[in-house]
Amino acid sequence: MVACTLSAALVLTYRASGFDGAKELLRRCFDHTRIKNRLWYLPILLLMPVIFIVEFKWMKLTGAAFADLQIPVLLAPVLFIAYFISATAEEIGWSGYAIDPLQERWGALGASLIVGVVWAVWHMIPYLQAHNPAEWVVWQCAFTVANRVLIVWLYNNTGKSILAAILFHAMYDVCWSLYPNYGSNYDPAITFVLTATVALGVIFLWGPATLTRYRFSRMPGQ
Repeated sequence: MVACTLSAALVLTYRASGFDGAKELLRRCFDHTRIKNRLWYLPILLLMPVIFIVEFKWMKLTGAAFADLQIPVLLAPVLFIAYFISATAEEIGWSGYAIDPLQERWGALGASLIVGVVWAVWHMIPYLQAHNPAEWVVWQCAFTVANRVLIVWLYNNTGKSILAAILFHAMYDVCWSLYPNYGSNYDPAITFVLTATVALGVIFLWGPATLTRYRFSRMPGQ
């Protein structure tokens, strides 16, 4: 499925801007120079791990059982490489091609919700094919929408860096895979509540129009 977003973005960009446009879109996926303020690497790389640590503590405090607790940390580098590749294929479509035109018309929050809903529906088939219960799918789709708000927030505040979106996307995938017992204890309902709480904080602090106008800063987006 990830190949579909990659192919669609490249084909549509090629039709509109030719080979040079498609080449530039690919180049942007690995352009770290757009992330001028290096402090943005903190939420890009650490926000999802923090959310999952809080989720783990929450589940422990509420009596969740983790039989034969296993956290395969040594797999993290391998997982990150694999998920970086798949996230690149997805984000070149969602962040590289789709989000900017939608933001021009609907604003950052509106565009985030539109892409988030499409992204969630896009994943429903594999969720169901994996025999997840309906409740799990609903909560995971809700999380997916909230997560897109955070991705657009990071994208907009890092010079529209596709790389920022890719890294954040990949970190989520690594985190749920490393969650106790290879993700078998992952609870999308809790993940949604935590992620949505962060997203609401982002909307309040950076504003829904652009997600870059930090209300306590004289320099928006810094």
